[in-house]
Amino acid sequence: MKLSSMLLGAAAALTLTSGAALAGSVSQPGETAGVDLATPLPEGVYFVDTGSYGSRPLSYNFGGGTNYEGVNIPVIAWSTPWTILGGRVQALFAAPELDLGNHAQGAFAAGMYNPFLAAWIGWNLGNGFSFSYLAGVYIGIAGGDFGDAFDQNTFRQDLSFAYHNNGWNLVSNLRFGIVGDNQTTHLANPDYFNYEVSLTKTIGKWEVGMVTFGSTDVGNGPTPAYLHQSQFAMGGLVGYNFGPVITQLYLTHDVYEQNYGGQETRLWTRVIIPLWSPEAPKVVAAKY
Repeated sequence: MKLSSMLLGAAAALTLTSGAALAGSVSQPGETAGVDLATPLPEGVYFVDTGSYGSRPLSYNFGGGTNYEGVNIPVIAWSTPWTILGGRVQALFAAPELDLGNHAQGAFAAGMYNPFLAAWIGWNLGNGFSFSYLAGVYIGIAGGDFGDAFDQNTFRQDLSFAYHNNGWNLVSNLRFGIVGDNQTTHLANPDYFNYEVSLTKTIGKWEVGMVTFGSTDVGNGPTPAYLHQSQFAMGGLVGYNFGPVITQLYLTHDVYEQNYGGQETRLWTRVIIPLWSPEAPKVVAAKY
């Protein structure tokens, strides 16, 4: 399902953890697991919506109960007709939503958080290999649905690598975020490094395989007592190409976590809809 791998690259803007309000990774760990960001999208405009819902039973040191987090990210991606040094220039915009809750603690919050703008360049290197570089910014929001918790700008860079051969798809996405100080509270936020590796197999219109991802804080936190967060998760993925609409679902669970309060189980879904292409949709689907 090579087309799905390329279209899912439009999900580069996806998701943010509730940990961002407490520092931690601004890009949600695992947001592009199973996604080929390296292979350029066919020229056109795409709508991608990624939703996920996770639960994390907390230790008593973190207040007890279970944290619930729902995320929905609508994305518009544009694969332009322009190239630089043979690489396709692409751009995207996301306006994400976040829903948080802890029934035991009686805490709930929902609303919009940092919009994301990015551009990236992807190269087909031949023999099944591809590579891309992405640069973008999460825009800080003051006085929004979450108060001033997301009032910081974050510069994000991704390096992505992919290899496709005989229906096998090996993808690795590396992500580094440089997080600015909160512009209202002036508290510092740690930078972060996220990584994802997935191996899937295309069987007709189906795609099945395994995804893994991890994250770790880098640098100083908002206070000397801040506990740096890290995690590593694994799970299974299944996708189906309806042509031209593509869907994907994967379920992951932390096998390691530090200072998140407990291991998270999360269900992820994606839908990808081509909105416009200079070629007829059937022709585009047939080519890939």
